[in-house]
Amino acid sequence: MEKFNIGKDCPVFDGLFDYCQLSAGGSISGAVKLNKEATDIAINWAGGLHHAKRCDASGFCYVNDIVLAIQELLKYHQRVLYVDIDVHHGDGVEEAFYTTDRVMTVSFHKYGNFFPGSGDLRDIGAGKGRYYTLNFPLKAGIDDDSYQSVFQPIISKVMESYRPAAVVLQCGADSLTGDRLGVFNLTLKGHANCVKFMMKYNLPLLLLGGGGYTIRNVARCWAYETAVALGVEDGIPNELPRNGYSRYFEPDFQLHLKPSEMANQNTKEYLEKIKVMLFENLRGLPCAPGVQLMEIPEDGMMQEVERDVEEVSIMASDKRMAKDNEFYDESDFEDEGDGGRSFMNRKRPRKEDMGIALR
Repeated sequence: MEKFNIGKDCPVFDGLFDYCQLSAGGSISGAVKLNKEATDIAINWAGGLHHAKRCDASGFCYVNDIVLAIQELLKYHQRVLYVDIDVHHGDGVEEAFYTTDRVMTVSFHKYGNFFPGSGDLRDIGAGKGRYYTLNFPLKAGIDDDSYQSVFQPIISKVMESYRPAAVVLQCGADSLTGDRLGVFNLTLKGHANCVKFMMKYNLPLLLLGGGGYTIRNVARCWAYETAVALGVEDGIPNELPRNGYSRYFEPDFQLHLKPSEMANQNTKEYLEKIKVMLFENLRGLPCAPGVQLMEIPEDGMMQEVERDVEEVSIMASDKRMAKDNEFYDESDFEDEGDGGRSFMNRKRPRKEDMGIALR
């Protein structure tokens, strides 16, 4: 448990394996549907667990369904764009694709003394992935207008420069106003405007869940964004229908949220400064990268392969730890000044270290 960071902000609970299986399987299945052109938009609100690493559970995330889904999309698509609007930085996804140009990651998140402590403006990728990582560090209290003033121009430039063939959008609901752990001030419409904006490009789109710690607002958010994806949001009444869960939505029983009086610490000057710097990074993109044509592997999980006794014994005797630098070039992770910074030996702050009470 200690080795894989299980037990603190990733507790063991009954049904954990089934939960991970459903979460990851839903995102992979959505990617397969998009690959087969069986749908234009696939949704898995049980997915979006963007903190999980290859050997490390983190931030309530056990298995990174996003990475698995993107790997599925890469079987059919040369380039995949990942966009993250959770209040927390999508560190697990960023790390997985930090050294490749086939996946571009873009994260809009609260930065500073805030979990997971990553997502610096200067983290831009390394090696072949240099300039294919984009981080927009935000301050507390950002509202709908300020958010769209940075989201739309940044994403427009990314789409123009990178030209992805498929898009994955993580719709973490903890960036909504009133979230127990979040510090943003977005309304449902402000949050859903990001979904609408990505839809207008008419690319295969995978919508995933993520964070959200005021449960009634999570339900509101993803119900509304499902309606947005279906193009029927105008027909959804603001008055919630009475049902067995109505008491959770007291006292107003309405769908849409009103922003709080929280001060927006993101000044126009600050947002403009970050935008200019990110535009400069995007100008560093050489071109939209391509890949060699290759045979498309089987969809979904690997098929079970039968092995004879001799082969099994050979494999068992060959078990070993990976040698240093076997799966990565350490020079790709060295400090590059204003470029990519090291993931190696970076100490990740925990939620409990930042004074956040988890119940």
